[in-house]
Amino acid sequence: MKVLLVEDDPRIAEEVALALTGAGYIVDAVRDGEDAWFKGDTEEYDAVVLDLGLPQMDGLSILKKWRANERRFPILILSARGSWSERVEGIDSGADEYLPKPFHMAELLARLRAIIRRSAGNATTTLSVGPVTLDPRQMRVTEAGQPVNLSPLEYRLLSYLLHHAGRVVTQIELTEHLYAQDFERDSNAIEVLVGRVRRKLRHELIETRRGFGYIVNGPAA
Repeated sequence: MKVLLVEDDPRIAEEVALALTGAGYIVDAVRDGEDAWFKGDTEEYDAVVLDLGLPQMDGLSILKKWRANERRFPILILSARGSWSERVEGIDSGADEYLPKPFHMAELLARLRAIIRRSAGNATTTLSVGPVTLDPRQMRVTEAGQPVNLSPLEYRLLSYLLHHAGRVVTQIELTEHLYAQDFERDSNAIEVLVGRVRRKLRHELIETRRGFGYIVNGPAA
């Protein structure tokens, strides 16, 4: 899962980025409103954590421009502007959540998991297809109740496919959402990664659609 973090306070940005990385997300962090708008308008993200008080362009203007351009990723506003009227304006402008500063990191992570889950059409806190269950809170995968030992990258792959169960996901899409921009990988990296995950699961969960991509037949429950 790939998250755009837009925060101009260096201390808060560093703390949130570390927490997101520790929770298994790939993080793109920017501190300028113009850069944030451009990245969100031209790249693919699973979610955005957006501050409102930014240089160059304020967060609310960015949010409105993204939604006007039909950018549909879930957005969590993270701001010191905590009055009820500003929260209402943020939600009405297209935000999915509003978390006022100061905040607890555990709450930020929980709200982020929730909006990503809802955007994928999942109501429960865990994702299950057949005997395979993924718990995003504990970053834990089980099969028929038994733990499955996955590397962080393998976990991100399975998590993304389960969040999008029931539709074909292309290799290009997986590459965009699993790797940082500056990460060098081989052209067959996704194929190799899928193979590793398949070998660790007894259940034939991931199906290859030759020439199109991969699908987990679901939807996830």
